[in-house]
Amino acid sequence: MGLGAVTRAREAMAGYLADAGVTVGSAFADAVLLAVSELVTNVLRHATRSPVTNVGITVGAGHLVVSVADTEPRLPPPAGMGVGLLMVTEPATAFGGTVSMETAAGHDGKTVLVRFPMPS
Repeated sequence: MGLGAVTRAREAMAGYLADAGVTVGSAFADAVLLAVSELVTNVLRHATRSPVTNVGITVGAGHLVVSVADTEPRLPPPAGMGVGLLMVTEPATAFGGTVSMETAAGHDGKTVLVRFPMPS
């Protein structure tokens, strides 16, 4: 990982968005890219023991789902949502989306999922 991870994740996600038919540069695409940037930044800041971050995108059933996984077992405290997660939640909500977290099955870690309805 490292400081270039955010840039690499954004560039890869922009390519995936274009492949999914999302107009890069649109407000929707910007919200998705902001979510990716903030989630990867959160891994760099708060999951320092995590050697790997997996960033994914799934498109189907009218939704686009961004996932960012790491190997840090601690979840953020529910009452203490930090600025990074707020910067993910607010644009997701503005587009009718949701943010959730899951612990990893079978190993330490967690995945943050941001679900957006696909624009018409």
